[in-house]
Amino acid sequence: MQYLPIILSSLCTGLGAIPVLLIKNVSHKGKDILLAYTAGIMVAASAYGLIPSALKLSNIIVLVIGMLIGTFVLTILESLIPHVDLEHSRKPADNSSVIILFLIAMSLHNLPEGLSVGISNVSNEQELGALVSLAIGLQNVPDGFLVALFLITQNVRHGKAVFFATITGIIEMCAGLIGMLFGESFDYIIPYGLAFAAGSMLFVVYKELIPESHGDGNERAATIAFIFGFLTMVILTDWFR
Repeated sequence: MQYLPIILSSLCTGLGAIPVLLIKNVSHKGKDILLAYTAGIMVAASAYGLIPSALKLSNIIVLVIGMLIGTFVLTILESLIPHVDLEHSRKPADNSSVIILFLIAMSLHNLPEGLSVGISNVSNEQELGALVSLAIGLQNVPDGFLVALFLITQNVRHGKAVFFATITGIIEMCAGLIGMLFGESFDYIIPYGLAFAAGSMLFVVYKELIPESHGDGNERAATIAFIFGFLTMVILTDWFR
């Protein structure tokens, strides 16, 4: 089933949110480590999966164009869509608009991830789909945990927090299905889509995840976590090849 990797990868967000039912408190250092580990996985997924495959299917011009378009689109979306970043939202609040804006932000993060999974699963590189799906699914686990954890700090009940975290994964699933359908209809677009997803993911890493993971004085631990995340993806890449 071609759609199965997209579904499983997206549902990992909800899976990652489940532990908040048991854990009441996580330090800023713990959150920073999770964010940095996630960033490392995303960078490696782009550098060792999406970018080489885009080059293999096309050329450097297509890669540059696709990555720049991905960066531009994410820049525009982040500017136009009202949202609050994780580092700006640590103070508990009962205002539902804060929760909604935060969920928009996390959904925005999930769009390039879903697109990368969808596009990679219709590329001519047979192992690419499984590799990218695994990479995104792996990084979705701490992502879902952080979404649920933040919602709990905003006085959202634990069950609802897990539910809303899962919804952000469903949004990623929709993006993945769109990417797959788009790739099937326009085969020549696949390398552009791969490069677009790589540019989008790198934008999210540098604009959001790295600054957030360095916001509480835990730079050294976050840096080590980033390297471990990067190495995890490199090892998985070598394993699947």
